[in-house]
Amino acid sequence: MLTAYLGKPRGLCSMVNPASYGDMILSDKQSIPFTKIVRELPSVVPFVGPDTQERQSGIRFRARLGANESCYGPSPSALAAMQEAAGISWQYGDADNHDLRTALAEFHGVELENIVVGEGIDGLLGCLCQMFVEPGVNVVSSLGSYPTFNFHVQSRGGTLRLVPYVQDREDRFGLLAAAQETNATIVYFSNPNNPMGTWWDAGEMQEMINVLPTGAILALDEAYIEAAPDGVAPPIDVSAKNVLRFRTFSKLYGMAGARIGYVIGHPELISAFDKVRNHYGVNLVAQRGALAALQDQAYLADVKGRVEKARNRIGEIAHSHGLEVLPSATNFVTIDCGRDSNYAREILSRMLARGVFLRMPGVEPLARCIRVSVGLDHELDLFEEHFSEVLDEMKTSK
Repeated sequence: MLTAYLGKPRGLCSMVNPASYGDMILSDKQSIPFTKIVRELPSVVPFVGPDTQERQSGIRFRARLGANESCYGPSPSALAAMQEAAGISWQYGDADNHDLRTALAEFHGVELENIVVGEGIDGLLGCLCQMFVEPGVNVVSSLGSYPTFNFHVQSRGGTLRLVPYVQDREDRFGLLAAAQETNATIVYFSNPNNPMGTWWDAGEMQEMINVLPTGAILALDEAYIEAAPDGVAPPIDVSAKNVLRFRTFSKLYGMAGARIGYVIGHPELISAFDKVRNHYGVNLVAQRGALAALQDQAYLADVKGRVEKARNRIGEIAHSHGLEVLPSATNFVTIDCGRDSNYAREILSRMLARGVFLRMPGVEPLARCIRVSVGLDHELDLFEEHFSEVLDEMKTSK
């Protein structure tokens, strides 16, 4: 039997069988050298994805209306670019993302040094927290807003202060007050907002930026900005050292599966991402696709028009049942079910049983609502049919 000298791990002989060594360590949890932060974190994930839900439920979704993906997909030119790039995907992508950053800089009227590209906004938020969050650092966000950001903060040992929404919108001045009170390093704010679809206009956002507490950085998540009406995004000011603008190709550009996003900001902030990011994390296919998608603004404008049409139809379906919808500047519509979270959750459960995937906010009072992503006509047909059935069933089962 082969043996190897592996030092003297606590509680083990110095001579062990390599085949059994891993089992011996794993059988003793005290021997696994997790960090204190990881040991104390709960075993959770921010979202249970639609594919996981299909496996868990055994139900194949016929209408995938819960993940805020773009059902219209990438532009034809982006698809062609990705198909071509697939043939040379034996190569690593450009670690500097140079061509895409150059195009983004030109598109936004900034310099190359003002742009960093990463694996979607999720990956870039992880980099942000790696740059600024450690035990003892306070971070402010909204209660019920994008939970993946909270996940990143907690994984770095930071302390979260969560501020409730006010009238279904993130509370700008409540967040600022919390940042001032806690001496927060980061204030996370999504505009337009997920999960409610609401927004603040450019002037109101600029007002918030102007009065950020000293030492605080605004992480402005603009994942849905391409779906928003004009006048929602404040002007980009890369001279400011307290604002980072997060954008993505996952939503209206239709490339959620490619995992590619970017940040716009001051060069000193942007250059720090290079210290922590995965330099080869953005694959070649995604780089080429994003570049082609950016250059096809006519397709993006067409998608925006189709999104607006689909939002209107979802609103009409809700209104036909006496339900209200929140105004939306995103590619989804939030329907106020008029009751509590148990009622909304029951709607989701019954829709899931019919193969229609939806989501809902996770905290009260937002959880009285359900969230419906824009879908293709046949998906919205299914939503309309089964939503009517579910509401009728729930009326008769009282």
